[in-house]
Amino acid sequence: MLAEGGAIINRVIDLHTHILPGLDDGPATEEGAVAMARAAVAAGTRAMATTSHINRGFGLGPAELAGARVALSERLEREGIELELLQGGEIAHDRLPDLSEDDLGGLTLGRGRYVLLECPFSPATGLDLMVADLQRRGYDVLLAHPERSPSFLHTPALLAKLVERGALAQVTAGSLTGAFGDTVRRAAETMLERGIVHVIASDAHDERHRPPGLSGVLDGPQAEWLTETAPAAIVEGRPLPERPPLPRPGGLRARLRAWSPR
Repeated sequence: MLAEGGAIINRVIDLHTHILPGLDDGPATEEGAVAMARAAVAAGTRAMATTSHINRGFGLGPAELAGARVALSERLEREGIELELLQGGEIAHDRLPDLSEDDLGGLTLGRGRYVLLECPFSPATGLDLMVADLQRRGYDVLLAHPERSPSFLHTPALLAKLVERGALAQVTAGSLTGAFGDTVRRAAETMLERGIVHVIASDAHDERHRPPGLSGVLDGPQAEWLTETAPAAIVEGRPLPERPPLPRPGGLRARLRAWSPR
């Protein structure tokens, strides 16, 4: 966090967004992507991973994402919008077997070796084997929105086992504000309190209905670690620094502040 003129300014790195226009279910146009970028910067975000869906439905690959990322970066520069767009991709479990080493290398988060692996919205059969296979191939794994995946939502211990084996987990900011319902919110809180969450990201799809921005979702040292410190280490290929002390069981809710999308 930076203090400017007496105010605390969050400067976060958002590791899960769908900002690239016209590729998946993110903004349909470049104008929509620019509006989303403005909203992110206004909320204090300084960098975004461009994690378009890498699944069978959209059929995208790293080449399409790279071209769109360059084009949007150039537009943002012309507009004077100071938002860095980082390499990435949200990889679906059923698409993973189709991806070559070159493909995976073009989808890592930033300059590191982490890939964002989507936790499916159906029972996550075999996800542990996929994580282990990626690790054997020299990649690290950041699991996207486990709190919204049935297997982990109802049994956080399954996520804890993957974390024990070296995976990291990313919770969506909207889950903590109740945007996906109370059941998901409670699961996200439980995962955070157990110390099995390492990143909070927006999973933003537009500037209004699924907006970017992480400031105000969680307060204190944990917020800074989850949105700044840990994401910076991931994209730079460094080990995660030591985590601040966890909130006491049941104490997280008291530290969650009211948050309204910009």
